[in-house]
Amino acid sequence: MSVQKFVSKDGTPIACFKSGAGTPLVLVHGTTADHSRWAPVLAAFEKHFTVYACDRRGRGESGDAAGYAMDREFEDIAAVIDGIGGPVDVLAHSYGALCSLEAAARARNLRRLVLYEPPIPAGVNIYPPGVIDRLQALLDAGDRDGVVSMFMAEVPRVPPDQLALMKSLPAWRARVSAAHTIVRELRADEHYSFDPSRVGGARAPTLLLLGGASPPFFKAAIDRVHSALPQSRIVVLPGQTHVAIDTVPELFAREVLTFLQ
Repeated sequence: MSVQKFVSKDGTPIACFKSGAGTPLVLVHGTTADHSRWAPVLAAFEKHFTVYACDRRGRGESGDAAGYAMDREFEDIAAVIDGIGGPVDVLAHSYGALCSLEAAARARNLRRLVLYEPPIPAGVNIYPPGVIDRLQALLDAGDRDGVVSMFMAEVPRVPPDQLALMKSLPAWRARVSAAHTIVRELRADEHYSFDPSRVGGARAPTLLLLGGASPPFFKAAIDRVHSALPQSRIVVLPGQTHVAIDTVPELFAREVLTFLQ
């Protein structure tokens, strides 16, 4: 595995961990994570693709900027896609899926897109009252593990047994290291305005993945994105929530590979 860096529009370096062999597949993680969150499914993808597992800005090997704006994340992903050259597939999760959806309208080289539960505002409440301020208080107190735990339990509503599984995985350490990025991303998402006409310009065939037991706001978001994209289809992962990459990695990888191949 090697690290390749791409320079975003504002000059921020975005690191991707490159492995495998085949056509390019970019992996974009969600809130709290870094490139290591894909470990449960990485080997399955490396058999078929040259994988670029990204560290989004503000964590891991990637750089950051003094101020945070969601649009910079859209530009980051577009810079990676177009920097690789040639047709590129993208698999993205959660907040990374929202950013990748917006990047799809900016990138020139996108071939196919897989989005797993982007938190698109769709008229269903995503954030419990006061949760962002409570997360900020924990961060200010230095309780980084508490920030990640509260976020997982109260925003994507990860069940206790699945949260315990996540904490047992090596990627949990990276989540705790990235705890400082959680609040800024939630505040940005809270003010994000979804424009179907803007993302509808993305013509890449798109797979929308939804956990069958995920909170209602994720289904509302998936339905809204599906309506906006001219070439999209929905696949429901039975009985799963927001972390099927960890709980059913074989099923998750199989659905993604079926679509991409």
